[in-house]
Amino acid sequence: MKVTGGGRNVGAVAAHIAYISHHGGIELETDDGQRVSKAGQKELLNDWHLDLSAGQYRPAPRSAKNSVGGIKLVHNIVLSMPAPTPSDKVLAAAKTFAREKFGLKYRYAMALHTHQRHPHVHLVVKAESLDAPRLHIDKAMLREWRQDFARMMRDHGISANATPRAVRGHSKGAERDCRYRTRRRGSSFALRETVEGIARELATSGTIRDPAHTKLIEARKAIVAGWLSVAALLDHQGDAALAGEVRQYVGNLPPVLTDRERIAVELARHARTQRPVRTRADDVIHERTPERTR
Repeated sequence: MKVTGGGRNVGAVAAHIAYISHHGGIELETDDGQRVSKAGQKELLNDWHLDLSAGQYRPAPRSAKNSVGGIKLVHNIVLSMPAPTPSDKVLAAAKTFAREKFGLKYRYAMALHTHQRHPHVHLVVKAESLDAPRLHIDKAMLREWRQDFARMMRDHGISANATPRAVRGHSKGAERDCRYRTRRRGSSFALRETVEGIARELATSGTIRDPAHTKLIEARKAIVAGWLSVAALLDHQGDAALAGEVRQYVGNLPPVLTDRERIAVELARHARTQRPVRTRADDVIHERTPERTR
């Protein structure tokens, strides 16, 4: 589960609704059980009265250069499971999740996507409600939601857990939906500037210095210590085989890399692949050249 952003004006919300419906190719399902086709999307948004939301008219801070005005009118949420989880189970759990968390409080619409390897549900939730406080999603709430969604998947017969990303050894977070899509079509100017800056730093110093690396290293040390404590406990309980698997898992954790360091690694790999490949014929020519010049 991840929150991928949220539209700050009616046009942005309409564009996201069109995107998750595959521009009308997939019907949306709403909080009141209605099925919405492409023709009904405008009516759906009108019914949500987003143009009356207070966030629609909040100005951008004067001190923030190039900042985006307003606050979120909706929250874009993705509930997903890895392949080969049956898509109908994911949809059923997503419906239960949406009903328990937002039913009778916040308007929402959802769409199931099965065109990728992992089935997932896009959920758009209106941030404001007449009968509840404005919906604000923080990290603690998101952790709780992930645990609840995993429980709901188990209720539908699917083995699922909500292990934090860092505990699994992954340091890269999820990209915001708009950034992910611009990256896929190669139109992210921010990414281009980042890559060019990293390339210049590599050319100048041969390395990348990222202050975030130290924080990730400290987090990894704490995680490794926690896993080793689990292994020690398993040893004490007489389960040496499982303790060995835990230690093997710790030994195979991926390296700690920040986003900038990960890009630097990709640049270095690309540079290596672009170098001309030496062949045996090249070596023979190189060896014989001095003989011809004597």
